[in-house]
Amino acid sequence: MFIETETTPNPASLKFMPGRPVMPAGTREFSSPEAAEASPLAEAIFDTGEVVNVFFGSDFVTVTAAPGADWGALKPQVATILLDHFVSEAPLFSGGSADGISVPAEDAAPVVEDRAEDAEVIASINELLETRVRPAVAGDGGDIAYRGFSDGVVYLSLQGACAGCPSSTATLKHGIESLLKHYVPEVVEVRAA
Repeated sequence: MFIETETTPNPASLKFMPGRPVMPAGTREFSSPEAAEASPLAEAIFDTGEVVNVFFGSDFVTVTAAPGADWGALKPQVATILLDHFVSEAPLFSGGSADGISVPAEDAAPVVEDRAEDAEVIASINELLETRVRPAVAGDGGDIAYRGFSDGVVYLSLQGACAGCPSSTATLKHGIESLLKHYVPEVVEVRAA
């Protein structure tokens, strides 16, 4: 088995691809060692002492290094942890029964409650996010989550390599906002949640 790596637009993050599925459905982000206790793999990556975020995508793991960390030393450590995990076929989550469940972070609650009269607009927004935006964001080692729609404003949160990326504001404002405004005239702005 070989673990491939890719750089991401976020210089603090690397995308590791084990060549097999990581999350059968959904995604999962760990932003602290305490949160990582749910996953032996995420916990082992945090145990390097140089990591501030671990993100599981469908077929990749994105790791964000702490400020000042040396990727030259950290990259082989993370690759070894991933290799050992996938070769041993250990469960991704403690208990082994939650591997197919996407568990949202505590702050994943909607920013605003969606109104029933906006259902058609919200469905269009989510379809565009799912078919056009999520694949592109996943290619960069992250994910995007819908957090609400109100008065023409779409609230989204970026995860994985995309959270904290220097170009995340440009991604939201110039990329995603332009796309949504083009296809969904009711959208007037996109804001980070």
